[in-house]
Amino acid sequence: MSPRPLSRRLRAALIVLGLAAAGLMLGSCFSVNQTVLAPPQIAGAHYVGSQACAQCHAEVVHSFGGATHAKLVARGDHDQNIGCESCHGPGSRHVDSSGAALTIVNPHDSPQACFQCHLDKRGEFALTHAHPVLSGKMSCTDCHDPHHGDAIIGGGAANLMAANATCLKCHPSQQGPFVFAHQAVREGCVTCHNPHGTVNDKMLVARNQTLCLQCHYQQQTAGGKLLIGTVDHTSFITRGTCWSTGCHEAVHGSQVSSSLRF
Repeated sequence: MSPRPLSRRLRAALIVLGLAAAGLMLGSCFSVNQTVLAPPQIAGAHYVGSQACAQCHAEVVHSFGGATHAKLVARGDHDQNIGCESCHGPGSRHVDSSGAALTIVNPHDSPQACFQCHLDKRGEFALTHAHPVLSGKMSCTDCHDPHHGDAIIGGGAANLMAANATCLKCHPSQQGPFVFAHQAVREGCVTCHNPHGTVNDKMLVARNQTLCLQCHYQQQTAGGKLLIGTVDHTSFITRGTCWSTGCHEAVHGSQVSSSLRF
């Protein structure tokens, strides 16, 4: 016996329920993927719009259009663009006082303005080994310029050597030049280090020989051996890290050893 066809009224109800469910799922996806953040607040101040900032900071505002942070386009009460004020807070008191100190949020003085969006970095800075940003000895702006490009001083992935210069201005002993330079340095300091913080000494992305084997591992063809080049490293890796057992201590570069031993 064939099933009785659905009535027109029941079919319409099912269509409405289906559309409602689809709308709910779509709305849920949007709500999960979008984050709404409130800009910093300044007592007694209101938003004036980014064009007011351009009156004194014309060069910064002009170059800001090509920065990744320029995608943070917030809107104020009168639909004015408050992109600058998204990070610096409402600027009316700053404008009225002709740029007086403490009338605007300055990320150079406090990282909290950056942590509004970069919560993961706030967590990394709280790890065992991290740059001293939370203690106030360093600022996010020592390494980042949010007004230009991808916010990395010196350049990003497209210009690794320039980006390395950001690290080397504080760590000049790692700069060289070396007769035998570690190729990883040329690929970028962040190949081995997380500059915000890790649980590992020296902010390394891995704590032991696993770090080196990410680049130096090779297919093994002999059982019971760990060949790196032509040398069996089986017994070496039980003694500690590659750079702490007297083997490859000159991890950034050496003047005398192609194996970075001295």
